[in-house]
Amino acid sequence: MAKILATEIRAGNLLELDKRLWRVLKSYHVHVGGRGGAYMQIEIKDFETGQKRNERLSTDDKVERPYIDKRTMVYSYQDGDQYVFMDNETYEQLSLSADYLEGQAGFLLPNMEVDVTFHNGRTIGVELPTTVVLEVIDTEPGIKNATATNTFKPAKVETGITVQVPPFVNTGDRVRVKTDDGSYVERA
Repeated sequence: MAKILATEIRAGNLLELDKRLWRVLKSYHVHVGGRGGAYMQIEIKDFETGQKRNERLSTDDKVERPYIDKRTMVYSYQDGDQYVFMDNETYEQLSLSADYLEGQAGFLLPNMEVDVTFHNGRTIGVELPTTVVLEVIDTEPGIKNATATNTFKPAKVETGITVQVPPFVNTGDRVRVKTDDGSYVERA
């Protein structure tokens, strides 16, 4: 395992504290003037229990970063509340519950390549591409020449989620969407 300085901790990182695996939800560098000194304030979530807690670390503290094994897999299909992935190298199938996707299931398309992360042989998460291209299946009719506006309208996409899109997007258009927050990027 590698040790990293507390100032290098970012949201999304995995840490090992108290012999447990934690995901960093928030990370703040706090510098108070005068005699206080600087420190890192982090909010972390335990993988096993889902418990959240806040930690305050000195800027020169070192924290264990666990060894994570990433495997590229292809999303195959959904079976009830299970999502089935196939390993590109061994062709083994892996079924994961929606908990591992952390709200990103609405961005999964059949045959999409994702990175599945493992720690000590145990699955701990799925990393989707930063953006995906989805087809709009239902939205209000577009407005011609509506290019310079900052208003948005709801559009239902092929995976069933609703995305806010500009007024010029029509049913049947393909749009690029960020997988981390579901925001519209561009027409594809």
